[in-house]
Amino acid sequence: MTGSDHWDGVYGSKGDDVSWFQPTLERSLAIIDGLGLPAGSSAIDVGAGSSTLVDDLLDRGFGAVAVADLSQVALDLIRARLGERVRQVSMIVGDITRVQLPDNAYDLWHDRAVFHFLTDPAARATYIRQVLRALRPGGRVVVATFGPQGPERCSGLLTQRYDEGTLHSTFGEDAFTMIGHEREVHRTPWGAEQEFVYCYFRCEAC
Repeated sequence: MTGSDHWDGVYGSKGDDVSWFQPTLERSLAIIDGLGLPAGSSAIDVGAGSSTLVDDLLDRGFGAVAVADLSQVALDLIRARLGERVRQVSMIVGDITRVQLPDNAYDLWHDRAVFHFLTDPAARATYIRQVLRALRPGGRVVVATFGPQGPERCSGLLTQRYDEGTLHSTFGEDAFTMIGHEREVHRTPWGAEQEFVYCYFRCEAC
């Protein structure tokens, strides 16, 4: 997944003009709205970049939201945009497989376009242990990766592509119950198409 210098360079030079950018994460929000989480729930958005998902979660009544990313530059864009509401948000800078997250802290774990950069099986296993430790019992996971027809490289890095079954089995079918899955063809800011697979789980082992 490489380090912070790489991603600071990406956001520093491109801002929101990156392949995965969406003005609003409509698919993620529709899935989250359907999960039935109560008002005041807490969430973490992994690989948040400069995404507006945190704004939308606060608008929906989430009590606390954490945003995690390797890039301080990206999180500074969120900080500047949120203004006073940033007091409701925890900013976590670092590799999600290495940062220290609080135990049993979140009702929702959201990841759009981080997990597919973990091409090392050991890194994937560490990531999943982070999910298991950081989610509250029965917490929900929404994870989106490149699908079988998605790009093999992104931002100069290799990616790991998934279908619904392989993504579920990678997380662990005993530890995570599949609630649903969807596919999306995302159009980049310059018109290319990228296939994404979304899976949403209930954590049974948290």
